[in-house]
Amino acid sequence: MMESVLNCCYNHSSYFQSAKSVEAFHENIKQIEHDLKLQDNSKTEVHKAANAKEEKIVHRLLYPDSVLFKRWGADLREEEQTVAQNLFFSYGYNVYLGDHLPLDRPIRDTRSPSCKMKTYLKDLPTFSIVLLFTNEALSIILCAITSIINTPSHLLKEIILLDDCSSNDYLKGPLETHITNYRKHPGLLKVIRHQKRQDLTQAQISGWEASTADVVAILDAHIEVNMACCYSLKDSVNFGRAAPILSRLKEDLVFDNINCDDLELLQYSVAADGFDWALWCLYEPLPAEWYALKDETAPVWSLSIMGILAADGKILGEIGVLDGGMHMYGGENVELGLRAWQCGDKAEVLPCSRISYLERVHKPYLLDLSVVVKRNPLRVAKVWSMWSHKKRHSVVNPQIDFGNVSSRKELRKKLNCKGFGWYIKNIYPNLIFLRSIVSYGTMKNTLKEDICIDQGPVPGNAPIIYPHHACSPQHVFYHSAGEIYVGGLCARRNTVDRYLTDPGSGDLPGLEQCETAANKGLNLHWDFKQASAIINRRTKRYHEITANNLVSYRLVMQTCTGQKWNIQHTVKDRGKAKDLEQKTQHSKHWLEDLFP
Repeated sequence: MMESVLNCCYNHSSYFQSAKSVEAFHENIKQIEHDLKLQDNSKTEVHKAANAKEEKIVHRLLYPDSVLFKRWGADLREEEQTVAQNLFFSYGYNVYLGDHLPLDRPIRDTRSPSCKMKTYLKDLPTFSIVLLFTNEALSIILCAITSIINTPSHLLKEIILLDDCSSNDYLKGPLETHITNYRKHPGLLKVIRHQKRQDLTQAQISGWEASTADVVAILDAHIEVNMACCYSLKDSVNFGRAAPILSRLKEDLVFDNINCDDLELLQYSVAADGFDWALWCLYEPLPAEWYALKDETAPVWSLSIMGILAADGKILGEIGVLDGGMHMYGGENVELGLRAWQCGDKAEVLPCSRISYLERVHKPYLLDLSVVVKRNPLRVAKVWSMWSHKKRHSVVNPQIDFGNVSSRKELRKKLNCKGFGWYIKNIYPNLIFLRSIVSYGTMKNTLKEDICIDQGPVPGNAPIIYPHHACSPQHVFYHSAGEIYVGGLCARRNTVDRYLTDPGSGDLPGLEQCETAANKGLNLHWDFKQASAIINRRTKRYHEITANNLVSYRLVMQTCTGQKWNIQHTVKDRGKAKDLEQKTQHSKHWLEDLFP
């Protein structure tokens, strides 16, 4: 530093003219050094102050109740928050963040170590991937395309973008322009557009019709594929394997989840896909037979599919693809699983083929599912005689028009399919077929009919009385033996359906699983008839409501005050139970109305 100061000083002749002595010269040098040091210190303090000021800037959170900002977006300015929230409302996931991430962003490889070591044959079938979308965010579609292209596979023949009549302009010309940017892959990407909205099932059928490769995978467009996903899929439907292709009709992929807010990947465990009696998909534990193989790469027998699939295209066509009579979505995937198993094929989950699925907090294009989620399952149940065990026909609720199913029943006959009873016994024994339900639906007290019995907070074992909404927490099922289920009825052997109990002391009823109630000596059998009291058979106490205040009520166990209850549906001829025919009819009736 002294040299630079001296050089600076020597270059300024005016300084030497003003210096009177050597001592004065040294004094001035010291002063310059002092001034420079003060200047450096001042700059450091200013820099620290600026940083401190910047750290103290906290932007006001405009949408504190939005799911989007629970763990993301604290550093966004107010105008950026507004843009992000509006996009979130329009799409159900974080498009603002998606627009700022690179299309080829790396995602964590969630395959097991055994999958990473697995080698694949070179001579495999060609592959088509269908991406379905309706008014999807452009950046999300491009991210899905990029992740597929970046997954090494020389057998990928085409990526088909199936647009189910999107109304957003950027999914027309701008999307076509972006497709041309994939110049290294000429002809790989194709766009098929519906001129009229046809909903998910028909879009899946259209994608299958447009595919030209040996194997077709049908996916939603808001996905990202993981490493070697395509290799694993193609290997599993390889024509050269010992297992015949008919036994590998349908392949299901393992889901990972991409959070709707911060777009971080959440790894899901490998599981089989099942369903409940409303035909909504759920996860089933891996079977003991799979663990016995001691091979983490082995396919898992699955009872159904979760919604995305890969299959041999020709065979999929021969067995009827999907039921085009379905509306919107829900039930079509379960129906395909039932068809696969009952008609001589099988469904499998592939542990080494993982798809990361971007969750939606809501579906902005699908606001009312109330009719569809009842219509589609009824259609499935009618085709496959789900509640008559292949011997009797159901009496269908005339208020629900599930369409003409004659062609699907003819297909079932043509394929020489087995019955639903065989499916429960041999494929899905974990699903309990209940024949003893005699009353079901919401249950109201005539004292105040805008509130219903409700399972209450979960976890928790205290039923409550709550304003009517008719969703699964308010489903009540009364059995001929006297048990009362409260809450969504799983009817599966590895799950817990909870019974209403009278503990015998105190004034609060409880909810317990059957075995727990029996071990604790709780009282779980009740007498009840429509428009009458609910009485515990052992304690003789009455299940009633009492007012906490002018607007709030609670459930109580007490002596009779004359209160009466009504349940939404009661099976006809209850109590006569002449023979098995009538018992089966009971089951058919309650299952029809169980679909929410």
